[in-house]
Amino acid sequence: PLQELQPKPIPKRSRMSQRKPRDPQISRSLIKEVFSHFAKMPVAKDALKIVEKCTEKYFKQLSNDLEAYANHAGRKTVKMADLELLMRRQGLVTDKMPLHVLIERHLPMEYRKLLIPVAVSGNKVIP
Repeated sequence: PLQELQPKPIPKRSRMSQRKPRDPQISRSLIKEVFSHFAKMPVAKDALKIVEKCTEKYFKQLSNDLEAYANHAGRKTVKMADLELLMRRQGLVTDKMPLHVLIERHLPMEYRKLLIPVAVSGNKVIP
């Protein structure tokens, strides 16, 4: 007796498997703008490539350190205290230079309002 030939099932490709996952990156324009602001001069293209690599390595190390601090404290969430501890270990925050002073010096007003608690009328503290 003859058996019916059945087609072999073809595995479906998902769109996600075709794309390679990418690491999130900070935009070149932002890095150039920030670096030019603090250097107070324009940046050459070849120098900008090196600054981009350094920025990427810095933020990877920063996030690894913050993750380690949160894990050490038994948490899965990075908190403000972890960031302050990291900045203290890097020498950015000291007894003479608290975190609030750095925030006031380097961030615009809309970010200051979010990060520094402010007492308002009615005995309320924002945020």
